[in-house]
Amino acid sequence: MSTLQQPTRTQPAATDHARVSFSRAVTIVAKREIMVRLRSKAFVISTIIFLAAILASVVLATQAGSLFSSTTSVAATADAAATVAQLPDVEVTEVASAEEVRELVADGTVAAGVVGSPTEGFTVIGDRTAPEGIIQALSVTPQVELLDPDAPNPMLTYFIGLGFGLVFFMSAMTYGSTIAQSVVEEKQTRIVEILLAAIPARALLAGKVIGNSLLAFAQIALVALIVVGTGAATGDTVLLDGLGIPVLWFVALFTVGFVMIAALYAATASLVSRVEDLGSATSPIMMLVMIPYFLVIFFNNNPTVLAVMSYVPFSAPVAVPMRIFIGTSAWWESLLSLAVLVLAMVLAIRVAALIYERSLLRTGARVKLGDVLRSGS
Repeated sequence: MSTLQQPTRTQPAATDHARVSFSRAVTIVAKREIMVRLRSKAFVISTIIFLAAILASVVLATQAGSLFSSTTSVAATADAAATVAQLPDVEVTEVASAEEVRELVADGTVAAGVVGSPTEGFTVIGDRTAPEGIIQALSVTPQVELLDPDAPNPMLTYFIGLGFGLVFFMSAMTYGSTIAQSVVEEKQTRIVEILLAAIPARALLAGKVIGNSLLAFAQIALVALIVVGTGAATGDTVLLDGLGIPVLWFVALFTVGFVMIAALYAATASLVSRVEDLGSATSPIMMLVMIPYFLVIFFNNNPTVLAVMSYVPFSAPVAVPMRIFIGTSAWWESLLSLAVLVLAMVLAIRVAALIYERSLLRTGARVKLGDVLRSGS
């Protein structure tokens, strides 16, 4: 009596069957990261508030002169009226005599009065006090010669530097922290073990970085459109001519710099297994993001400091646009800064991928960075 044996077939390993191509895995993870953020009400609301704040600040900046300027009513005799009428923000009422000027000032019809002539000199008349602006405008002042008459206003330079620094700081911190929290949550809940059974660790890292980077780029592009669009709507030459090229360079440098920052955030987050430990793990990266923000506030008009900052990867996205705006950067320096930043980004991604791959499955106490770099697995 014989028995029939069924032919045996070797079944492929579950992991081999489940794995997908690297590019497909990156696309899936990136799409998931984007959809999770877009479905979050907190993310959408915070983004709208951020963009609304940018729009409000740009509008206020363009209208600052008209909002804070006021017209001073002045009564003047015929000899003085022509001179007073040339002063800015002054409304002149011409009268026949100095007595009429004093009467209008006394009864509060005008804020001040001016009598006299350019040859004999002027007298400013006030009730209890006289407007300082009128006094200074009619005083004899020395001639002023400016060696750089086209230099931007220092106050405007300060606010533009503050704007670049704040947008870079807020975007990098927001999306970098989002990536870091996503990594730790997947590691703490052990979901990452399931994910790694289907896709490589580097594909998971690339997907997270690309997905969140695309959201950050979209936000920065909207900020740039708001700035340029407001300038076009209001006809503000500072926004259209002075800030156009710096904003474009900011977008380009931020695009490269954020990829570097995002990869480092993901790598440092993979060293810990609890959300509670995330702050201490990512604090070095946070400090590297904060330093350019404070430096550009204090040294926004210092060519030497900005020149040094333009070749430091973490501060280049802020320093290079500022140097272009104040006119202290040659065309090749911006390209060199971009090349340095690209090189730093490539090196950061390689190191981040190594750390991420070697520490992602290590749970328990915080993994030491030195142990990860020395480890071969």
